[in-house]
Amino acid sequence: MGQTRRLVLGALAAPFLAAAPAIRRARAAEEPVRIGALSDLSSAYADISGPALVKAVQMAIDDFGPCLGRKAELLAADCQLKPDVSSVIARNWFDTQGVDAIIDMPSTAITLAVMQLAADKRRIVLATSAGSSDISGKHCSPYTSHWVYDSHAMARTIGPTIVKEGGDTWYFIAADYAFGAALVKDASDLVQASGGRVLGVSRAPLNTADFSSYLLQAQASGAKIITLANGGADAVNAIKQAHEFGIQKGGQRIAALVLMDTDVRSIGLPTAQGTLLATAFYWDRTEATRAWSRRFHAMVGRMPTMLQAGAYSQATHYLKAVQAAGTKTPEAVMDKMRELPVDDAFVSGGRVRRDGLMIHPMYLARVKAPADSRDTWDQLDIVATIPGDEAFRALDKGGCRLV
Repeated sequence: MGQTRRLVLGALAAPFLAAAPAIRRARAAEEPVRIGALSDLSSAYADISGPALVKAVQMAIDDFGPCLGRKAELLAADCQLKPDVSSVIARNWFDTQGVDAIIDMPSTAITLAVMQLAADKRRIVLATSAGSSDISGKHCSPYTSHWVYDSHAMARTIGPTIVKEGGDTWYFIAADYAFGAALVKDASDLVQASGGRVLGVSRAPLNTADFSSYLLQAQASGAKIITLANGGADAVNAIKQAHEFGIQKGGQRIAALVLMDTDVRSIGLPTAQGTLLATAFYWDRTEATRAWSRRFHAMVGRMPTMLQAGAYSQATHYLKAVQAAGTKTPEAVMDKMRELPVDDAFVSGGRVRRDGLMIHPMYLARVKAPADSRDTWDQLDIVATIPGDEAFRALDKGGCRLV
């Protein structure tokens, strides 16, 4: 009798158990699109990405309006610049919070860790702030788009142009982690291919306060160009201390592979003037960039960095792709991200390649002298534009398995 009852109950339950996966998928489809912003909210990159980048993503969500019939939702967390902490956050978001895509990730190590987890769980990664060309190269993923810049593009924007102008000997002060190494490799290759020479490299840990020993080595090398292959507070500290040492007055020039508007503001024009830098975005470049940046300024109280403007663009494009696909299914969304052109305040006529890299122009800029600045945020002169197909590595050169 008991066995018969169990068999009957099992037979009755079987259709419901079989339907459970379909029910879960249907419920997931009814839920709003959820984006998680995994950012540095409290450390070296908090100014150049950080809380203001999270606000830029929220701005994109607000501007876009309903996606698949309901407004998208945003979660945010501090990655603490730790891959293990970031992986725990990402796993929780994917497993319990219903997050469909994670945006930002300010270091290469964090990005690669989240990319692996996202690929296993079929979720999307919107890589914004990390810059290694390996993200779209040997570590490329069908679930990842890489948006603002990479180490090759920054090096290509600065290196060959400066060598052609006579800056043919280089010394690097690099961040002692994966991104710094990628910047040095890409820049060294391009400088040497253009006829220049690399005289040496010094490697400084993240959050270095005292760059004096590294700067003295660079100064003693006699290199015409001292290039900073770091970013955030490290780049700010190095430029301030280079000024104290009188390096530029001695005839050597400073080039920064990753320097943002907020960094220049922090350093001040009297100290930063003449510094060469690469950027994917400058707020005062066109009417469209000015209009969007003024909206951002009204909300945040400062002009956007290229990472913050890029996050707005990337989040907007993701939402457009979801809407066009008519589903949150990641494969369909990524197909649409590659199919649709990227047209917004960040870029006009951008495109996402098969390796996930978004191709767009890059700009070589020079920090203005105080006498040439009209107001607080009038900081840069754009001195050269590098077309996207020239700035970024060719599709078949990165080692991406998707190509």
